[in-house]
Amino acid sequence: MKPTPAAGSAMRVLDKQPKVSRRGFLRGSGLAAISVTVVPAAIAASKDVAVEQSFPRLGMAAGKTLLRMARDIYPHDKLAEKFYVEAVAPYDAAAAKDPAVKTLLTDGVHDLDQRAKQRYGVPYVQVKTEDQRVALLKDIEATPFFKKVQGDLVTGLYNNKKLWPLFGYEGSSWQKGGYLNRGFDDIDWL
Repeated sequence: MKPTPAAGSAMRVLDKQPKVSRRGFLRGSGLAAISVTVVPAAIAASKDVAVEQSFPRLGMAAGKTLLRMARDIYPHDKLAEKFYVEAVAPYDAAAAKDPAVKTLLTDGVHDLDQRAKQRYGVPYVQVKTEDQRVALLKDIEATPFFKKVQGDLVTGLYNNKKLWPLFGYEGSSWQKGGYLNRGFDDIDWL
């Protein structure tokens, strides 16, 4: 017997027993299983499309290698992939304008992949650990290819104003009167 509300009150009694049928549970768990398998594949496909669109001249394989190199040279685990794509995408435009740059990049990527295959049996992007990839990069750090990629990435990543807040950099200060009266000594990590 349900309790009756007092006269003039609008009390509502809720039935706290869950109402999930076996069919509803199976339908929900089936949809969850589909989303667990399909959604990561869709995300991976969208990353490939972004890389493919960013490297029509150098190709997707070179684009993926340059992207992996960027992450290994300047590793920031909390940065989204799109920022690295933005940093390395100008290589494709440079390759379109200058055949020497295209040759430097394609030959450099090919050399790096060959070194990875000789040492680990797979191309550079498929090398499992960061330590192994860094060892490969140390082998080529004196080459013009590595120097170009490393040098261009400095401005490609760290001159991106969208990333400055993520790095804790407030930007240029001279327009605001300089740092002297704006907390030049307020660093909390020393």
